[in-house]
Amino acid sequence: MSLYFLCFVLFSVGLYCVLRKRNIIKIIIGLGIVEYSVNIFFILLGYRAQGRAPIFAADQAIATMVDPLPQAVVLVTIVIGLPVVVIAVSLATRIYQKYGTFDITRIRRLRG
Repeated sequence: MSLYFLCFVLFSVGLYCVLRKRNIIKIIIGLGIVEYSVNIFFILLGYRAQGRAPIFAADQAIATMVDPLPQAVVLVTIVIGLPVVVIAVSLATRIYQKYGTFDITRIRRLRG
């Protein structure tokens, strides 16, 4: 149960970074932390103590098999999450080239 709590704490830290920080790079890092905490949560949901690979055999009970669905979801989120981070960083660099700052409040004041 403490692992779920630590996962929630990690999610809260990432959400704090997204909502309260003014620097675009820190917001992107916060999004990455949120993504990783959700991935860890999915892995924890599929975990089973003394679990085996989900390959059916005659001498293996279904009750001891690990659920493969959360593992597949985590793989998909990793594959989708990487391009999202790359696009966010490229947008941040273009914003820096145009405005000369990563601060959101200063960018909102600039008109151009």
